Amino acid sequence: MRLLHWGTDALHLTFALPDDAPVALVAIEPGAVPTGEAAPVPAPGEVPDQGTGPGAVAPALWPGDEGDVPDRLLQALVEVSAFGHGRFPGSFRHVDTVLGAALRHTSHEADIDGDGTARLRIEQRDDATGLVVTSVFEAQEAVPAFRTHTEVGLASGAAPLTLDAVSTIATGAFLGRDDDVDAFALATAANDWVAESRWSTTPLRDAGLARIDRDVQHQPPRTRLVVGDRGSWSSGEAVPTAALLARDGSAALAWQVEHAGPWLFELGETRHGAYLLLSGPTDPENHWSLVLRAGEVFTSAPASVAVAAGGVDEVLAAMTAQRRATRLVREVDHDLPVVFNDYMNTLMGDPTTEKLLPLIDAAAEVGADYFCIDAGWYAEGHWWDTVGEWQPAASRFPGGIDEVLDRIRDRGMVPGLWLEPEVIGVRSPLAASLPDDAFFTRGGVRVADHGRHLLDLRSPAARAHLDGVVDRLVGDHGVGFFKMDYNTMTGPGTDAGGLAPGAGLLEHTRALLAWLDDVQERHPRLLIENCASGAMRMDWAMMSRLHVQSTSDQQDPVMYATIAAAAPAALLPEQAGHWAYPHAGMEPELFTFSLVNAVLGRMYLSGHLNRMDTAQRDVVRAAVAAHREVLGSIERAVPSWPLGLPAWEDAWTALALTAGAGAGASASAGAGADAGAGAGAVTHLSVWRCSGEDDRVVLPLPGLFGREVRVEPFFPADPAGWSWSWDPQEAELTVVVDVAGPAARVLRLTAG
Repeated sequence: MRLLHWGTDALHLTFALPDDAPVALVAIEPGAVPTGEAAPVPAPGEVPDQGTGPGAVAPALWPGDEGDVPDRLLQALVEVSAFGHGRFPGSFRHVDTVLGAALRHTSHEADIDGDGTARLRIEQRDDATGLVVTSVFEAQEAVPAFRTHTEVGLASGAAPLTLDAVSTIATGAFLGRDDDVDAFALATAANDWVAESRWSTTPLRDAGLARIDRDVQHQPPRTRLVVGDRGSWSSGEAVPTAALLARDGSAALAWQVEHAGPWLFELGETRHGAYLLLSGPTDPENHWSLVLRAGEVFTSAPASVAVAAGGVDEVLAAMTAQRRATRLVREVDHDLPVVFNDYMNTLMGDPTTEKLLPLIDAAAEVGADYFCIDAGWYAEGHWWDTVGEWQPAASRFPGGIDEVLDRIRDRGMVPGLWLEPEVIGVRSPLAASLPDDAFFTRGGVRVADHGRHLLDLRSPAARAHLDGVVDRLVGDHGVGFFKMDYNTMTGPGTDAGGLAPGAGLLEHTRALLAWLDDVQERHPRLLIENCASGAMRMDWAMMSRLHVQSTSDQQDPVMYATIAAAAPAALLPEQAGHWAYPHAGMEPELFTFSLVNAVLGRMYLSGHLNRMDTAQRDVVRAAVAAHREVLGSIERAVPSWPLGLPAWEDAWTALALTAGAGAGASASAGAGADAGAGAGAVTHLSVWRCSGEDDRVVLPLPGLFGREVRVEPFFPADPAGWSWSWDPQEAELTVVVDVAGPAARVLRLTAG
C-alpha cells in the first residue's frame, strides 16, 4: 500500500493512500521520521522508500510487512454526508458515510510558507457525484501538533448536494500500536455557569464504548461516545478541548475544535477498529445543512491535534505550544496588565461616580494597571432588556462619565468598560430602528432570549451599529479595554437568507471573528476580554485573537480554586483571567485563598479595597507584586498538574507553571512542564486545600527525579502554618498544613 509521510522536526504523520479506498491517517507521532531526518513527500503515484532511509516506515508503527497497514487503522480521513447519501449501517454516528467511502486520492502537495508554516493538501474525489474534498494540514517547527480543516467542493457540471455533516478530521491513528480501546482513557471537561472546567478522566469502556464480540456479530458496533455543544455558547456544556490517554502513560493525543459555535467530537468502533472524529455543526445535532453547488467550496471548522509520548501533562504542554504558535498576538498583548474590575462581590452592576472614585484610588494604590467599570454604567434604572445604545447614564455620573475615566487616567491606569455588543434589548429604541436583517430570525420572527434580540453580524446595519459604538467609546472617551460579555443564547441559529439555522449561525460566528479582527486593526492598543456569562464561549477561535478569557462568574473563592487550576488545559496561562475578590470581613486564610486563585494566571482584581485596613491592603499589594513577577515569564511558562487535572470536588488541587532553562524546549517537544527542566528552571506552584481535614498532601514531580530543588514561600512570603519537604529520590514534594479550613499558598521551586 502506498504511504505518504509528512511533518516537521517535531511531528510525523503517515497517510495510507489505497487505490480502492479513501485516504486514511494511520499514524500520528511526536518527533521527526524515525530516522530523524525530514521525510520527503512523494509525488502523486510515487511509492516512498520502505527501507531504512528517510521516509521509512518504523516497524513499531504496525505489524506485518513493510508498508502494510492493518485494516483497523483505515478509517476514512474525511466523512461527508448529504441528503440522499447517508451512511452504513444506520446509526447516530458520523462515520461509515456513503460519500466518505466513495472518495479516492487524486493528488497531494506540500509547501512551507514564508512564516515557516508547513502545509499539506490532500485531494480526494468521487467521480459519481463530482465531490472534491481537500484536507489541509498545517504545522509549526518544533511543535508536535497540527491544525487541520476540510474543504468540500463540486466539480463543474455536478448536480447540487445538500450537505448535512462534514468532518474536520477522522482517524484511527490513536490505536496505531497493538492496543485496543481498553488501553485508553478519555479526559474531558464539562462546563456550565459558575461550574466551569470540571475535568474527569474515564476509561473508554466506562465512558460508553460497549464491548461487543466482533467474531460473533454480523454487524459492526454502533455505540459512540459524543461530546459537543449547541447554539452560540461554544463551551456552554463542555470545553472544546479533550485528550485520549494511554492508561500506561506511554502516549497521549489532545485536540481542540476551534469554532465559536457548535462542535462535536465522536469516538466509536467500527467492524475493524476504533476512530476519533472532530467536527463543527451537523444537521442531527445543530440544524446545520448547506446546499453546495458546482464551483462553491464549504470550509469546515478547524481543529488542532497534539501528540506526546507521555501523559496528560506532556500532551497539554504540546497543545500549549500549539496555541502559542497559532495565536494572533499584537504588541499590546505583551503588556499583560493587572486589571481591577468593580463587579464581582463589589458593585455588582451598580456603578456610580460616588462609589467608583474611592475604588479607583484604592486600586491604583495596590498596583492595578487597568480599571474596568462593569455592567450598569449605561442604565438609568432596570437595564437588562433596554441595552444596545451604550450611552453613559446621566443619573449615575452627574459630572459625566469622563470625570470617572479621567480619574482612572490620573491615577496611572487605563480605563475600561463592560460591553455586551451582540445584543439589543427588546425594549431598546434600537429594536425598532434597526432593520429586521440586523437580527437573528426564525421563520421571519426575531429570536428573543431573556429579553434580548441577537444581532446577526452578516448584516451591514448590525456591523455599522457596533463599529459606531466601539469607535465612539474608544475615540471620544479614551477607553482602552472592553470586557466583552455575551449572556444570551441564539438557539440553533437563524434561517435568515433561506439557510438552515445552523448554517446561519456558522456564517454569523465567522462574521463575528472578522469583525473582531477589524476592530483590533483599527484600534491596535485596545484590549478585549472574552466573557460570556463567565466562560461559556471559551474556544480557540475567540482566544486565538483576544487578550484574556474570563474563566468563571463563580463568587465563592473556594469553589473557584479548581476552575483556576484547570484553566490552562483549555487556554494559555497568560490568557486565563481569574477573579481575586478579597473583602474586609474575610478570615485571613480565606482572604489569602481568594488572592492565590489569581496569582498563576491573569489577575482580575475586585473587592472593596477602600474598606480594608492597612494590613489587608498590604496583603493585596503583595499578591499583585507576586503576580507581576509571574507575568515576567508567563508567556513561556508551561502548565502541569501534580495531582492530575482538577476534578470539581477534589479536596486538594495544584497547578504548576514552569519557565526558565529547558522549560521552553521541553514544551516544544511535548514534554511535561517539569520534565527536562534544566538547572535554574523555576516552577511556581499553587496548592489549594479546598475541603476536608487532611493536613498533608504529596505532590509527585517526576521530571525533577534525583534533582536538588530549593522550595520557598512565594505568596504569601510568610509560610505561617505551612511546611514542606522535598524527596529527590521519590521526586515528591510533601506539604503539611497546620491551619483550619480551606487554605492556599503559592510556592517557588528552583531546580538545582
